[in-house]
Amino acid sequence: MDYKRRMDIPLLDQAKIQADVLVPVLRAFRAELGEERANRIAWQALAGWRQSVARAAASEFPGSPREKWAAVTAAALPAIGDAVDVKVLEQSDEAMDFDITGCRFAQFFRELAEPELGFALLCSFDTTQAEEIGAGEVKFTRTGTIMQGADHCDFRYVLKNTAPTRERS
Repeated sequence: MDYKRRMDIPLLDQAKIQADVLVPVLRAFRAELGEERANRIAWQALAGWRQSVARAAASEFPGSPREKWAAVTAAALPAIGDAVDVKVLEQSDEAMDFDITGCRFAQFFRELAEPELGFALLCSFDTTQAEEIGAGEVKFTRTGTIMQGADHCDFRYVLKNTAPTRERS
């Protein structure tokens, strides 16, 4: 089954709607199965969901994996809106580096006492998109997220140049 993200609804509102359903279900499963087992099952299910969403998003755009990744990323920005505070460090043909210094997503999931659910639902999309859409042309690394307690989220992308090279004569 393919799932699509609704980019016409702010992403923070989407996360709140998802949490309204997921949090009580997850807590019931934890009570029945234990926290570790319930979380493992939920995180695996959410990983499959993220892959489906990423693949569906990629299918909407033409081009190389890097071009598709850039298009999907650009299309998501309006839905993210002002839910994060961004500090751009580098933006070039080879790299895109920025820090998130404020995050309303993390604030919301911390208020629910469910930051790991927030990470699995939202933060993990960054890795999934690079792997599923960027497919060898976009390498993503991050050492911490506000959602998991860091003071900022560090986004580091290495972008493979896919433009045809001209032979020198």
